[in-house]
Amino acid sequence: MTAPTTAPNTQLRAVRMSLLMSQDDFARAIRTAGERAGRPNDASKRLVQRWESGAIAAPRPIYARALEAVTGMPIESLGFASPVMARVSSDGAGGHDLEPSRDGVAPPGSGPMPQTSPRTSYSGIWLSRYEYFSSGRDDSFIGMHYVVVLQHGNQLTVRSLPNASSNPHSPLTMDLTVDGSVITGTWVEQTAKDGYYRGARYHGAIQMLIEPTGTRMAGKWVGFGKDMDVNTGPWELSLQDSSTNQAAIAKYSRTPE
Repeated sequence: MTAPTTAPNTQLRAVRMSLLMSQDDFARAIRTAGERAGRPNDASKRLVQRWESGAIAAPRPIYARALEAVTGMPIESLGFASPVMARVSSDGAGGHDLEPSRDGVAPPGSGPMPQTSPRTSYSGIWLSRYEYFSSGRDDSFIGMHYVVVLQHGNQLTVRSLPNASSNPHSPLTMDLTVDGSVITGTWVEQTAKDGYYRGARYHGAIQMLIEPTGTRMAGKWVGFGKDMDVNTGPWELSLQDSSTNQAAIAKYSRTPE
């Protein structure tokens, strides 16, 4: 009997190329993401090649988390077999770099984890909305992004979707920590090169409170301004869709109304 051929992971390759990264660059970014999360890994160019060739159907949890951090995309949107995420335990233990089975499907695991309450799981598509004052224009403005929120334990990674900001070509990222009903972390926004701020990179800190429904976070940001003064203002995230599948991402990859 002829062994089945494995299909290349074209989705992962397309995402990597959209980030303008070589396979070496991508492996280096995966290692850096692991170090920042306190979970070092040994990602290499060879491992990236095996992912993209389809030789590995699903990465180990330690790599899955780093892949999500680097790309800002849920693992199932990167062309991998989705069951791997159901086998990620709260401490990140276990898991395998799974080789495809004879029918091309990753081998079965020990079963899915129980569904998490919406009040403790914040993964999904959210609308990010913040207000800021522009001294140069002497007026207040609102910045909005549709973002993907991915949760691992008490850590949240937030990445804006493509073409999903009120200021075109201004991607937003946030790295947050959940402590009960309090969320604390940092934010970074790279403004558009052809926009008012001419490609300036702004960053700062943020703290928000989670409403009991678990569908809205609201608080304040702090960061430096154009004249290197420290500014602050309101910031909120409101849940749009609890799914992070391809359909949800496609639906919200657009300018917020």
